[in-house]
Amino acid sequence: MEYLNIPENDTGIKTQRYRFLFNLPIKLNEKKDYLITGMEYNKLDIGYSQDFPFDRSELIRFHVVDLNVGFITKWNENWNLVTIITPRLASNFTSGTITDDFFFNATATLWKEKPNAEKPFRIVLGLSYNSTTGLPVPLPLISYYKRFHPKWSYTLGIPRSNFKYHISKKHTFEMTMLFDGYFINIQENIVLPDNQLGSKISLSALVGAIGYQYNISKRMSLYVLGGRSLEQEGKLRNDKRGDVFLLNDESNLYLRTGFKIGIF
Repeated sequence: MEYLNIPENDTGIKTQRYRFLFNLPIKLNEKKDYLITGMEYNKLDIGYSQDFPFDRSELIRFHVVDLNVGFITKWNENWNLVTIITPRLASNFTSGTITDDFFFNATATLWKEKPNAEKPFRIVLGLSYNSTTGLPVPLPLISYYKRFHPKWSYTLGIPRSNFKYHISKKHTFEMTMLFDGYFINIQENIVLPDNQLGSKISLSALVGAIGYQYNISKRMSLYVLGGRSLEQEGKLRNDKRGDVFLLNDESNLYLRTGFKIGIF
């Protein structure tokens, strides 16, 4: 469970996001093959304190619903193969659901991990296809984690990199750089002054933040992140994903907190 608050900036826009994620691994056999099933739900509430030259009533509340179906198997002695298919509904849902609300994501990665080594590490290499990016090809997915000292670790990759200081088993501080955002259908097109139509809304942000995590137990924790977007663009887009109106390109504070249980 997670809550995100992006306070109002000079453009007069503020955003709140409520996120709930649940994935369940089901062991299939003694080879340690797993079926992964789950879902994720995001609700976004967007507020406006300044006037725009169009009706904002369709741009206040949005929903994103993901269904996750995945499979994990041993590729060889050192590597695991992870495949995940994620159909998505992302819309303001003013008139039920329509075809344009549907998006599709898929990921295939090789995952190697040595959690009990003297210097634990994890490598993830793969490809990810996301229909919301507008690019018709899979994109590289890379992540490398290493705990190079009992109290220090780092992760290098996309969409997130961080550097952590593990004070104790209970307390961890981090510096992080991450990408965040959304791409959502608008069921009733927004008519703009130049007669263009806004049929999608998107936000992309590069965020730098400092975080703290409190480990309630080995698998349960609370966390908080506070920082600022270094680059940010909120836009209305047309049916061909072209930019038609810039909503927000001003830097914002970024506050995120949550509770998680890792059972795998």
